[in-house]
Amino acid sequence: MADTDDGLQDAAIFLMSLGEEEAAEVFKHFSPKEVQRLGEAIARMRVVPKEKVQSVIERFTREAQSQSLLVSDTDNYVRAVLRRALGDDKAALLIDRILQGGDVSGIESLKWMDPISVAELLRNEHPQILAAILVHLDQDHAANILKHFTERTRNEVMLRIATLEGIQPTALKDLNEALYQVLAGGDKIRKSSLGGIKTAAEIINLLGASLEASVIDSIREQDPDLAQKIMDKMFTFEDLLKLDNKSLQMVLKEVSSDQLVVALKGASQELREKILSNMSSRAAEALKEDLESRGPVRLSEVEAQQKEILKVVRRLADEGQIVLGGGGDDAFV
Repeated sequence: MADTDDGLQDAAIFLMSLGEEEAAEVFKHFSPKEVQRLGEAIARMRVVPKEKVQSVIERFTREAQSQSLLVSDTDNYVRAVLRRALGDDKAALLIDRILQGGDVSGIESLKWMDPISVAELLRNEHPQILAAILVHLDQDHAANILKHFTERTRNEVMLRIATLEGIQPTALKDLNEALYQVLAGGDKIRKSSLGGIKTAAEIINLLGASLEASVIDSIREQDPDLAQKIMDKMFTFEDLLKLDNKSLQMVLKEVSSDQLVVALKGASQELREKILSNMSSRAAEALKEDLESRGPVRLSEVEAQQKEILKVVRRLADEGQIVLGGGGDDAFV
């Protein structure tokens, strides 16, 4: 599904043109976030010009005709080919690594639950099990779940996520089925590459100012080197100062003016000036006026918009379009 606003709107138009039954079948293949975004887009839609509907359908037809499905079940195809080529024993060492530990349908179901419900469901589980579950969830979802645990549990879970090197497939299977016990079976070479310092840093980034410092301080008490490595991987809103002008301009192209105004309410004067200097004179003047006219904004709203902008930064970095200037230890303000 396209990430742009236009792509989201086109997807919504196309689904509406299919009718309820066909659209329902398509929805089954989307993630919880995609379902929510598409549902919201459809709910907002009122009248769509006939020409627009025709254009969307024609574009879909062209793209569909240009693609071909070579194998109906790629997982089974990989298993069959490797077993035939390498034999059962050698193939078994690779299959789980390639397919990332196999079925996680039980854990996947947590993605559809609200953070409070997930936290309540897992409240009595061991921090190691919580870590193994949370690394399978979207990072912002994991961060919101962690907010509903006690400070001690939250800190212990983040320590384990940061030191998690992988999950044995046999353990993942039992975890998926029961959500309360991780087993140590299986060869160490057959691990899912989940967890680690980068994952911990990205989740902590999404916790917000009040919890971020507490988690880092707790990890520092037990392992100062690990805490520093996590901080080096973190990228906070103030770290936008470290982006070069071209990278910052790319970020600003994907951020709405309303998002920017609220986010900058909690930014330093230095960051405000850098952002203004990377906008056209007309856009910069409009932003200044909006900042001056906007009344007090709740800290939670400021942090929420800063997080959304940081998601854009991380996506552009992951796509190789921008290069981050390194982490920092500034908290959200």
